Amino acid sequence: MDFELARLDIDGPVAVLTMNDPKVMNAVSPPMLGGLMAALDHVEDKSNGIRCLMLTGEGRAFCTGANLQARGDNAVGATDAGSALETMYHPFLRRLRNLPIPFITAVNGPAAGVGMSFALMGDMVLCAKSSYFLQAFRRIGLVPDGGSTWILPRLIGKARATELSLMGEKLTAETALNWGLINRVYEDDQLMAEAHKLAKDLANGPTVSLGLIRKMYWDSSENSYEEQINLERQSQRIAGNSADFKEGVKAFLGKRPAEFKGE
Repeated sequence: MDFELARLDIDGPVAVLTMNDPKVMNAVSPPMLGGLMAALDHVEDKSNGIRCLMLTGEGRAFCTGANLQARGDNAVGATDAGSALETMYHPFLRRLRNLPIPFITAVNGPAAGVGMSFALMGDMVLCAKSSYFLQAFRRIGLVPDGGSTWILPRLIGKARATELSLMGEKLTAETALNWGLINRVYEDDQLMAEAHKLAKDLANGPTVSLGLIRKMYWDSSENSYEEQINLERQSQRIAGNSADFKEGVKAFLGKRPAEFKGE
């Protein structure tokens, strides 16, 4: 299923959303963001039965940041270099955060600038061994965006987050794994097969509860302890009313694999 500079491939309950502008290493442009948003409309339509989303890049890069040549606000000399964030990037990032299904990223190559932000939105971040991350903003005299100044210190601490942004040095996949920034690293030729395997496992799981789990962890960094245990209580009520919970208990008592439907 083709969208503008984006592609959506459906394999049963798994959807793979691919940033598809390999000529510029999937640098993000307004047309690409429009294509990605249109693809999310299809993903979020419950009638399509999608229960896990994967985001990756076409060719040898995941995403190398904003496409400065294609930016609608004429990056050089723009009166407000951040206007595109508010009108295009932030709505996309909010939709990724608020997905009611598991979301993974398969980082198949460089993830720079806002591309690094996109990669780190995943509940599970899977990387090719040759991939790397780069806070590239300082190289063109801008500041980190795409939520990176929020997520990086929470994942790796202020010192490392600040250094990445001030120095603009490459962070290898293996170092990112050691720092706890990502989840898994695979040989380059194994990444997509392993990512598909993981996505299918999540998609065939109790996706009502999995969606609630991702929301709880997103909210946890902003909540007080009392707010978080109240959220756990509310979420448990929702999960406990799901058909998947009933099936899970029956399967456990019957000593058989559960057949979850995401309902």
